[in-house]
Amino acid sequence: MPESEIIYLGLGSNQGDREQLMAQAIEQLSVALGAPVRLSSTIETEAWGFVSPNPFLNMVACFSTDVPPMELLQITEDVERRLGRRTKSVGGVYSDRPIDIDILFYGDRIISTERLTVPHPRLHERLFVLAPLAEISPRLMHPLLGKSVSQLRDSILSAPHSNA
Repeated sequence: MPESEIIYLGLGSNQGDREQLMAQAIEQLSVALGAPVRLSSTIETEAWGFVSPNPFLNMVACFSTDVPPMELLQITEDVERRLGRRTKSVGGVYSDRPIDIDILFYGDRIISTERLTVPHPRLHERLFVLAPLAEISPRLMHPLLGKSVSQLRDSILSAPHSNA
């Protein structure tokens, strides 16, 4: 039997009843993965990577699971589809969406396939991910960058022209 891993998922929503969609996503993920170990508070942020009049709600959920990474990806994509997501962002082109679920960390594993990259390749650039992540796991180390999520968050906050 595989050993459980601590995983972190980033959730975001900027269409529809954002609070309800986030709650439904956590509920559906809990059915597949078990109860969350920790949930961050929810923050409201401007869209990142595109212009939208619709602000996002963002949060991070931590689970302990023995679900393999590619199966976890399928679970997150299934939840997104059930909650109304029709298209995935491709090639850095982002758009409004009812729900977005990103795999941020899967234990300390480094995964690089055509369909999945873990740690999430842009999490260190995104305050909307790092702020809630640092709230629930400030000393979590990024296995490629060798910095804690708190350090990564603080580097964005102290950067000139930070849009924090």
